[in-house]
Amino acid sequence: MFKDTKAFSGFSVNDPEAAQKFYSETLGLTVSRNDEMGMPILGIKISGNDSDIMVYPKPDHQPATFTILNFPVDDIEKAVDALIAKGVKFEQYNTEYIKTDAKGISRGEQGPAIAWFTDPAGNILSVLEE
Repeated sequence: MFKDTKAFSGFSVNDPEAAQKFYSETLGLTVSRNDEMGMPILGIKISGNDSDIMVYPKPDHQPATFTILNFPVDDIEKAVDALIAKGVKFEQYNTEYIKTDAKGISRGEQGPAIAWFTDPAGNILSVLEE
């Protein structure tokens, strides 16, 4: 039924202007904006994807409690350092399954090195080493 569809993902934010600035300036992504529906809808272009990720305003927005976007990187140390230099703060975890170091990088045995951070709306994102 959906084999040939061009599905896409989306998520909400409480401040589209802050989201646009964060995703374009801090993360360096191409972000478009469409106000034709009476509200600002952002489109985040991810290289290699046919469809943009849709970001829409929601007045009663609640941040996702799970990772909504993962950014694979070649060198997690460099990526984390570059984001810290831009003011990004990384999450700290010390649970049975996830432990992060002082920079916020988890070097777990179950998967790749990964570090989590949030966008201005509190949604969780990550960088992970390929």
